[in-house]
Amino acid sequence: MTHHILVVDDEPDVEMLIMLKFRREIAQGDYVFSFASNGADAYEKVKASSDIDVVLTDINMPEMDGLTLLAKLNALDYPPKTVMVSAYGDMKNIRAAMNKGAFDFVTKPINSEDLLITLTRSLKATEQERGNRTRLKQAQLQLVQSEKMSSLGQMLAGVAHEINNPVNYVYGNLKPARDYVEELTELIELYQQHYPRPAPEIQNYIEEVDLDFLQEDLAKLLDSLEMGATRIRELVLSLRNFSRLDDSEKKAVDIHVGIESTLVILNGRLKGTAETSKINVIRDYGTLPLVPCHSSQLNQVIMNIVGNAIDAFEECAGEGSTPQAAAPLAGEALSKTIKISTEVREGWARIVIADNGPGMEQETIDKLFDPFFTTKPMGKGTGLGLAISQQIITEKHGGRLSCQSTPGMGSEFVIALPL
Repeated sequence: MTHHILVVDDEPDVEMLIMLKFRREIAQGDYVFSFASNGADAYEKVKASSDIDVVLTDINMPEMDGLTLLAKLNALDYPPKTVMVSAYGDMKNIRAAMNKGAFDFVTKPINSEDLLITLTRSLKATEQERGNRTRLKQAQLQLVQSEKMSSLGQMLAGVAHEINNPVNYVYGNLKPARDYVEELTELIELYQQHYPRPAPEIQNYIEEVDLDFLQEDLAKLLDSLEMGATRIRELVLSLRNFSRLDDSEKKAVDIHVGIESTLVILNGRLKGTAETSKINVIRDYGTLPLVPCHSSQLNQVIMNIVGNAIDAFEECAGEGSTPQAAAPLAGEALSKTIKISTEVREGWARIVIADNGPGMEQETIDKLFDPFFTTKPMGKGTGLGLAISQQIITEKHGGRLSCQSTPGMGSEFVIALPL
């Protein structure tokens, strides 16, 4: 890691001295130094750059002295560590600086070994502080994400319950309705056999309503009603499966049911809109045993990965480019495609989610599971989806989550769960 240190001093020889004393660390890429001749210039540099780790500042300077600079820096949201530099006879200012929040101090003439120790200590404190902030922010966002998923699960469970009852009324009455229609049809046919010449009024009405067509179409109408009710029941079941709250213990579940439930939730984005084309989903399911897991958490991981693939297609479409056939989808059409495969390999249940989207550079793949890393525009992503997904798979399930991708050739995520 390269550390950025801002040196603030009005003496022109200080820059040459610092560059000379730290030439080895600079050559190795450990340190990068920038310089300012007064506090006002230094303050603007800190505000303009978020990567300054330590400010090494003199106290007595024109325009803005070191104590004033220290006060202005400490008013920032995340101020860098400040090390004050002053002569032995200026201990009063040193004490004032330490009381105002300076991290440490060195005295002039500067001893290079003492300065190196002080900088090392300051940088270590900076790294610890940033790490604590990152962990706190990650924990906060994970709590928010967990609360969102819990709220989503409760909402979906409530919606599924409310839909389920009226659908069951419809579905439960379809069979007796069909039986009644068949019986009435048989009754009409009996009348036609025994009274082949009905009254003119009846004959006119038979022709008016087109009785033959009515009898034929009524059966089709009941078939359509049954098909629609069945589809709604399947949707309700998918919502209930997706929203199922996990117990503390893992349960052996059918992973394919979870995948299908997740795809139902994402169906609105997969089928396309006026602005986006349809995304084809290819299923290549192998024979899997029931897999011990926390099913709703696994559904969340699958939703994150498939959702990211959809986002990538949408961004690709926004740039006006056409996805190429990815290596895992070789032989498939060039239309937007997500392929989900499952298999058992060497004691692991594997879920492979591949797409033929724009793909990623290796630099992006290396950071893919880092908290807060995102390639999405501001406001479209927190950068926590894949970080949480990896945590769910590795820590909660003892599994593995990996990614392979090539620019222009799509991406492939592999979820491996121990059996």
